[in-house]
Amino acid sequence: MAQNTRTVPAGTPTNVTQRHNKGGIGESTLRPDGTLKVTGEFAYSSDMWHEDMLWGQTLRSTVAHAEIVSIDISEALAMPGVYSVLTYDDLPAEMKNYGLEIQDTPVLAHGKVRHHGEPVALVAADHPETARRAAAKIKIDYRELPVVTDEASALAADAPLIHEGRDDHHSGHVPHPNIVHRQPIIRGNVEEARKRADVIVEGEYTFGMQDQAFLGPESGLAVPSEDGGVDLYVATQWLHSDLKQIAPVLGLPEEKVRMTLSGVGGAFGGREDLSMQIHACLLALATNKPVKIVYNRFESFFGHVHRHPAKLWYEHGATKDGKLTHLKARIVLDGGAYASASPAVVGNASSLGAGPYVVDDVEIEAVALYTNNPPCGAMRGFGAVQACFAYEAQMDKLAAKLGMDPVELRQLNAMEQGTIMPTGQVVDSPAPVAELLRRVKARPMPPEQQWLTAGEQADVRALPGGLSNTTHGEGVVRGVGYAVGIKNVGFSEGFDDYSTARVRLEVINGEPVAMVHTAMAEVGQGGVTVHAQIARTELGVTQVTIHPADTQVGSAGSTSASRQTYMTGGAVKNTCEKVREAVLEIGRRKFGSYHPAWATAELLLENGKVVTDGGEVLADLADVLEDEAVDQEHEFRHRPTVAFDLVTGQGDGHVQYTFAAHRAVVEVDTELGLVKVIELATAQDVGKALNMLSVVGQIQGGTTQGLGVAVMEEIIVDPKTAKVRNPSFTDYLIPTILDTPTIPVDVLELADPNAPYGLRGLGEAPTLSSTPAVLAAIRNATGLELNKTPVRPEALTGTL
Repeated sequence: MAQNTRTVPAGTPTNVTQRHNKGGIGESTLRPDGTLKVTGEFAYSSDMWHEDMLWGQTLRSTVAHAEIVSIDISEALAMPGVYSVLTYDDLPAEMKNYGLEIQDTPVLAHGKVRHHGEPVALVAADHPETARRAAAKIKIDYRELPVVTDEASALAADAPLIHEGRDDHHSGHVPHPNIVHRQPIIRGNVEEARKRADVIVEGEYTFGMQDQAFLGPESGLAVPSEDGGVDLYVATQWLHSDLKQIAPVLGLPEEKVRMTLSGVGGAFGGREDLSMQIHACLLALATNKPVKIVYNRFESFFGHVHRHPAKLWYEHGATKDGKLTHLKARIVLDGGAYASASPAVVGNASSLGAGPYVVDDVEIEAVALYTNNPPCGAMRGFGAVQACFAYEAQMDKLAAKLGMDPVELRQLNAMEQGTIMPTGQVVDSPAPVAELLRRVKARPMPPEQQWLTAGEQADVRALPGGLSNTTHGEGVVRGVGYAVGIKNVGFSEGFDDYSTARVRLEVINGEPVAMVHTAMAEVGQGGVTVHAQIARTELGVTQVTIHPADTQVGSAGSTSASRQTYMTGGAVKNTCEKVREAVLEIGRRKFGSYHPAWATAELLLENGKVVTDGGEVLADLADVLEDEAVDQEHEFRHRPTVAFDLVTGQGDGHVQYTFAAHRAVVEVDTELGLVKVIELATAQDVGKALNMLSVVGQIQGGTTQGLGVAVMEEIIVDPKTAKVRNPSFTDYLIPTILDTPTIPVDVLELADPNAPYGLRGLGEAPTLSSTPAVLAAIRNATGLELNKTPVRPEALTGTL
């Protein structure tokens, strides 16, 4: 069992307005869905069923770039049990494209396909096997075109244009139509600063493409309604964003597309973009029957975006005593065939590309490319992961060249509250970078294996290769590495980021009960737990019901960017405060004449009662409300941000920053190239832990994903054909419990005064620094440079 510690400095503000209530803020309450999930009783979206429903199937392109010469659906339509076959020409509305920011993605391919696995046609049938067989009978004649797979082929003078006639709000400021977005960050004078450097190091780094690898594949159920609309039950990350993209291509007003969140089996960014949503609705409306679509694992690899692979070049300079003089960097992200979230990923990679360090002279350029590779978009860490891999490797290189301890070099240059970012933004809340590094370094090391110290027989389960019994300790070397990262929280660059909550307080069977209704997508992060805790704290009640998330309440934004506890939690808190005010006003009208404290004291709700700040009970909540109910709906917005200047990159683009540090201990079989991660100790500032059990779980989960990025996870795309070569969990490896090391967690709580309860979003930060920490430990063990992730055995044995 992993340990965790907790540090709360004396006097830290938490902004909790109510006194302690059982199950409230600060307690490690259990998840309401936890038992159902671990016992297999939880209903996921793939479990949904409707009487007389049909099954939908998507036919996808077998090539990455080609003209569609013809489509013949006659054999598919003639099959018994087939109700409908749809192609682009059957789409009902004038709008036939969708997209998160740029509407460049066709609902079904038209004229050409731009990536392997692009949807071309849809089938609805009375059985899933019938639908699959019918889709296989659709005949498509392709005329293949040259593929664009990297920067050289994307920007060549004769490069094929991925999107001819492109006209969007980024196209005017990019130097080539195959560049989705370009963001420079320029501060100070790098050329002058270079002259002051005693030491300069540079490096080229390659970051592979990852899949979110959620265990619940894309699925949903669309049910046509009597008013000509459709009800969609789906696993997603952002109900209202889906709605705004779905309704126009169905030719329906938004109020006729009603969406309800179904059980989500993980997300990690892969459900921000649409997958089967529009397809299911189109088939349901065409057949006037409920239609269910469930992807299998193979199709899931083609049905959602992935993490951007990247090429990064970095140069750092420092004085002989270790102070950074300058940073110059170029970050090239492969966005694939469609834009998805690439512009925002570019903004993150560039603005956070210097890392959590003080450096006054900076020149960073980040771009995202259009290619014929699979589309890439949001994944946990969102551009900051790729940058962290490079700048942390650079810090180790710099330390080695200076002859300094790598942790001391980082601490010497660590940012703190008041630091000015390369974008010109002042870090106005705690930034305990040096302290986080101190904590992970000070933690006791895991004990050496006995065979390392006494030559005794090793337990093969603890060795690289594990139960495959590849070694008994021969050629195995231990290494230790460190890393720290910086991540933004919430949507940035002027995006109108808000969340909405509706809260109802009433008396049921003599007991006050609160109902919390938001559109927040619960994807496993534990938001439903925290929302109930906030309501208990603010309203002083025990019983809280969480209403299913749907589009019948205002938007809660996306479950991404580590924002939900901050934003929708903030909305629940604000709305509860309004409910409390209304309840107290009712009480003053009913009982104010009986006790002067109703008018003069600060009144609180605690354990179902109205009390003074001195603890005197004035009334039961049940007596105050009686047959009345208080129902409020309010929004919460964070402080405004601005878009980064397109020439200088200056601007207050981010709401909040969060930090995590890791120390990795690994053992490497240098003969076979196998790696065993023994421990991944982490320290993170969370501002305020609303639920420590959930906090530790999020940190350990993010850490484990970073481990996967370091040593095993990569989607392999053929550089000649742009086809995906490993779309299965047989060939795309993710960490299992046997790969997961001990993950001790040290939690700091340094409140951000601008955030609800002083909290910080925390889910993404541990994914940043765990990857470079593991790479640093492997370098420490082997002496190899290792500038590509994931590290493969052949890179460690010299057979690459």
